[in-house]
Formats: sequence, structure tokens, C-alpha cells
Amino acid sequence: MPKSVWLAKLHAIWLMTGLIFFTSCSSVQQSNVERGTQYRFQEGYPELRISAIGLLDDSDQAYINITSEIVYGSLIYKENDDVQMAIIRYEIRANQVDGTESFGFQNELQIDTDLKIPFLNQDVMTLQNDLEVVPGEYSISISVTDLISGKTTIRETNTMIPDPENPEVNLTSIRLATNKPFQQGEPAGFTPVTTYAVASSVDSLKFDFQVTNNNLAEPLRVVSKLLSYEADSSSANPLHFNNYSPSSIQYLGLEYRSAEVLYETTRVLQDPGSVTMEFYFPIPERGNYRFEVNVLGSGEEEEKYRARDFAVKSRNYPNIQSAREMAAPLIYLMDRKDHERLMAATDPVVLKSEVDRFWLSNIGEPNTAKAVLSLYYDRVEKANKLFGNYKEGWKTDMGMMYVLFGPPWYIERRLDGMWWSYSYDRNDPEYNFYFERTKINTVYFPFDNFMLRRDVGYFNRQYQQVQLWLTGGILQRNL
Repeated sequence: MPKSVWLAKLHAIWLMTGLIFFTSCSSVQQSNVERGTQYRFQEGYPELRISAIGLLDDSDQAYINITSEIVYGSLIYKENDDVQMAIIRYEIRANQVDGTESFGFQNELQIDTDLKIPFLNQDVMTLQNDLEVVPGEYSISISVTDLISGKTTIRETNTMIPDPENPEVNLTSIRLATNKPFQQGEPAGFTPVTTYAVASSVDSLKFDFQVTNNNLAEPLRVVSKLLSYEADSSSANPLHFNNYSPSSIQYLGLEYRSAEVLYETTRVLQDPGSVTMEFYFPIPERGNYRFEVNVLGSGEEEEKYRARDFAVKSRNYPNIQSAREMAAPLIYLMDRKDHERLMAATDPVVLKSEVDRFWLSNIGEPNTAKAVLSLYYDRVEKANKLFGNYKEGWKTDMGMMYVLFGPPWYIERRLDGMWWSYSYDRNDPEYNFYFERTKINTVYFPFDNFMLRRDVGYFNRQYQQVQLWLTGGILQRNL
């Protein structure tokens, strides 16, 4: 075999081996990236969001710290002596993956409120529990049953607690917590984040994790980084605009291949045992981020890798409370230049006045305007919970359709996308909409990314739908 041919083949084998190794390492890393639980909103059921982390305390006792958030307004209330009351059964079960051990408990809680309409309350009740266990890998199931409605919501997650007697290097999952600004002069304290989204009203972030090694032949280096990713943050274009280019950030969604390093530090561990590390940051601007940890042994080989992805979103996300949060989704009902002028207002009082003026000037009758406004922002909040990913749910194509048209009458799912139908006639071009799946949900891109197939023929349909909102006709008919 000629030497040049032999060298070319050797080079090709080297490249392929390197590609396989890189892909394998990348896959392992991506599988160790956590993003919190999704909202998984289901009408009429308790809204439950959870997070869990396995840790060792100072005496090497293994335990799982579990955080549960329950949305007050998702529960059913009954009146009792002028007080609205809800009752829930709350159950935690932690099962070792190998089936050898099981831990858990259940409790009943009564929730009282003097709010006249408690189902409008989108605040969350936070429950924190420490469950003593033995070291190992665990599947955790948390259920909340509304004892008035009889409906149950179950959420599941996983965690691992290393054996303190095991000489291997171990790195726990990374816990993300937020601290709200001082309230009445008192610090609110850090609360673990259960979802991918972080509301920008918080004051600061905390990341904490444990590194364990009981056989330190050589020091360990722990490299921690905070990364920022480019992502689409725009609201959806109208139905009759051109489709997005495959090279555009709107089509790509989130660009993982290039990251900006905002912070990096290395800590060297000399002594054996478990070490808890904590990192604090002021809340960054709205965007998509990753906090990652690499534990490196002798040389440059990687021992362990973990990461926690998150996105900083609107001030009260997924809820709509501030004037700016109310103004932003009006882009689907306003001329874009008028909307730009509206969003240019910096005074919250002025902005709220302009939002109120928009609804009243179009609808006229105050009670009707109030009912339409309530329906519109209810859909925006639900869109955030149903379609939120790297950006606010109402900004996605599906979110825009949900806000303007409501839930579809019928959904037909396909491998490359789905049809939303608002008509019994599946051939009606004005009431059937196709969403293309631009990327498959994988460890490399862990979001559902659907783009509406736009068409100039949708102009009249969207115009008529907007008029239903602006005249109050949406209260009588949805389409």
C-alpha cells in the first residue's frame, strides 16, 4: 500500500475516533445537565413543581432535601366561617433505584385564606422537607391530592447520594436557589428553584453542590463556570409574515455551540471528605444561562461533570402582574410601531395608564373591557406554562396562537410537526394551522421547538380575530 494512501486512511481513522470520543463525552455531559421540572399545566389539577438534591451532612448522614411548590389558585376552596379553605394530601416517596430501600411519608394540610376569589391567586406555597436515607441512587415521587376535588398531581425526579466510605470521586447535582429583595427590612432567604425559569424580580442567585472523595492520592481541581447563551427572545411574528430562515436565531432557538464565559474560578481540594461549595451572583439580565462544574483529577482528565441550566425571564414569570408584563403581549393586538412607542415608556404608572387606555378606548364599556382584559392575560399566563422554553411561552408561535385563538379543537401529531384545527373541516385553509418541528427534543436541545408555517392567506383570519378582541366580541365567540 502506498505510504500516502496509508497515511490518509490512518488520518481518517484518527478523525473518526476523535469524533466518536467527542460525541460520547458530549453526550455524557449533556445527560448531566439539569433544568428543573416543567410546569406541565393541566386545567383543574393542583399545580405542583419540585426539586430534590441528595447530600451528606457534617456527620456523613445521607439525606434528600426536597422542595415542593403548590400554586394556591390551582386548588379548590370551600367557605368555612367566612374563610376560604382548601385541603390537600401531600406525599413523598423515595425509592432506591436498585429496589433495596424505600423512604417516605404523607401529611394532610389545610390552607385557609380570606381572599374572596382564591382561585385567582397565582402565588405558590413552598414546602421544604429533609428525608433521611442511606447512600444510593433514588427515584423520588411527590404527589398532591386536592381532597375537595379528588384530583391528584404526581411529579417525579431523581437524585444520588454518594457512599462516604467509597473512595471514588462524586459530585452531587447543583442546586439553584434565589433570594428576593428585602421585604420590610428583613431578608427573605434563599429558596430552591424548581423550574428552568427564574423570575427577574429576585435579588440574587445561589448555586451549591457537594464534592466527595475519600482517597485523595492527588489534589482535585474543581472548575466552576457561569455561561451565557445566545437565544431568541422575540415575540412571534404575525401569521401572514414570511417563514423564518433556517439560519435565523428564531429558527435555531438557542445556540449551544457558542457560549460566553461570564465567570470562572478553580478551587483545589487537598483533604479527603465531602466539601460543600456555594456561589453567589446578582440576578443577571434576561437570557439563558448555565452554571457548570468540572471536577478534574491528576493531569487534565475529567472525573465528574454537572451543570444547571436556567433562563431569567420576565419579572413575575409565569404570572402577569407588572405594567410592563401587561404591555408586552399587546404586540399581538397593536400595530408594531404603536407597540414600540408603548414599550418606550419608562414610568410604570404611565405605562399602566396607557395599557388601561388601550383596552378602554377600543372596547368602550368598562365592565366588558375588564372581562376581556382578564381573559387575555389568563391566556398569556397559561401560554407561559404550556409552551415556555428558552423564552416566555406567550412569545412562541404556539403561545401566540393560544392567546389569540384559544386551545385548538383538535390536534393531529406527526413526526415532523402537528396540525392545530379550529374547524371540523380539516381542509379549511383559514382554520387549520401547521407547526413544523425545527428540532427534536434531545439531550442536545432539550426543548420542544415548533414554528408556525406562515402564509399570506392568514392575513384576514388574524385581522378578524384581533377585531374580536378589540370590540369585546371574543366574549361571545372565540372565532
